[in-house]
Parts: sequence; C-alpha cells; structure tokens
Amino acid sequence: MARNSVLILAFTSLCIGSALADWNILNQRTRRHAVKDSLKTYCESWRINVELNNIREFEVVPQECIDHIKKYMTSSQYKADSQRAIEEVKLYSSGCCSLAGDGKDAWIFDVDDTLLSTIPYFKKHGFGGERLNVSSWEAWMKESKAPALEHTLNLFHEIKNRGVKIFLVSSRRETLRSYTVDNLIHVGYHGWASLELRGLEDEYKKMQQYKAQVRTRLVKEGYRIWGVVGDQWSSFEGLPKPKRTFKLPNSMYYLS
Repeated sequence: MARNSVLILAFTSLCIGSALADWNILNQRTRRHAVKDSLKTYCESWRINVELNNIREFEVVPQECIDHIKKYMTSSQYKADSQRAIEEVKLYSSGCCSLAGDGKDAWIFDVDDTLLSTIPYFKKHGFGGERLNVSSWEAWMKESKAPALEHTLNLFHEIKNRGVKIFLVSSRRETLRSYTVDNLIHVGYHGWASLELRGLEDEYKKMQQYKAQVRTRLVKEGYRIWGVVGDQWSSFEGLPKPKRTFKLPNSMYYLS
C-alpha cells in the first residue's frame, strides 16, 4: 500500500512538473509575441507621427524601428498610400481650378521621393537609420539612376496636359542640375516650366524658407499656385500658402 502511494505521488509530481514546464514555454512565447507586437505598435506610431508632422527635426530613424520603416517603404502599403494621395490630387484638380489660359496657372512638385525615388540609395544606407551623409547622397544623385515614382509620373503629365505650368522646387543644390535633368528626362519627365535648385545664396537657409521664397517670387510674377505635391512638410510651410497641399509618405528622413 505504501509502495503504491509512493508511485502515485511520483506520477503526480511528474505530471505537475510537465504541466509547469509547458506553461512556462507557452508563457515565454506569449511574452515574446507581446514584445514583438508592442515594438511594431510603437514603430508604426512613430512613423504615423512623422507623417503628421508631430515628430520633427529627427536626424535618424530610431534603431529599434529601422526594420519596420524598411518593411513599410518597400511594401505594397507604401505604394497604396502614395496612390491614394495621388487620387486625392486628381479629384481636387479635376474640379478646383478655373484655368484662365493666360499661362499663369501653376503647380509645384518636389523632386526626391515625389517624382524620383531615393529608396535604392536608402536600401544601402539603413533606411534612415544612419545619419544622412550629404556627400554620399549627392554622389548617388550624380549617377542619375533614381527611378520614377509611377503614380506621380502619370499625375505630372495629366496636370501638364491641362495647360498648367509645372515648377519643380527641389532641395538639391545647383551643382546637381545637369544630373537631375538627365535623370528626370530618362525616366519620363519633360516639359516642366522651371527647375528650382538651391544656389550658394540658399546654402544656409532653412528648407521651408528657401521654398517659400520660390513661391513668393512666382506669385509676384503673377502665377496662381493651385497646388503643391511633396514628401516633406518644408515644401508647404511658410507664406504664401498654395491653395492646396498634398503630402506623400516618407519617414526615412526629415528636411526642415
């Protein structure tokens, strides 16, 4: 009888031990998934707040979010978000503008990550996880190999074909003009009215100041700016305000 009792206790202890082991394994897996989900939620919240211009002046993407930004910027969701923004531009432009036909109706586009994609560069440089190296970035621009963003390419020609003059206002330096023109033409852009690049006098200006001054000059010349499309908030800030602005997604870098 005593022997049977010992065997029963031993068997019971074994079962309880196995159950506790299984529970610990499951608990660890649950905790790992919880941490992963929590990190994903945090990084998506960070990205959204960049797009909302709540997070500003960041120099690098948080290290723990690099993979998340990489996945987004190379995903079908990024393309869908961009396409949706372009559809809103088309909806607005189809009914907003009483074109005078006097050559003074204007539209502004940014260049990088609006007309041309810099994702091939950032694939090799951490998707914003590395501090932006201007020399390296400009060396890549000189290769003139940036691909077009197809949704914006179609919009560019649609607006141009309505008789609206298109002005390209870029943060690139004047020394990159020939490379930029070659790149734009090579991927299908042509017929813009002017390509505005930063000269020596613009070197130490905030990006928003430089771009606002370009708009000021255009307005003084009699142009009606119906809209601006860009990936940076600095493309829209300052006076004079365009009638509408449309922000394309980009959480890899911030230009103020």
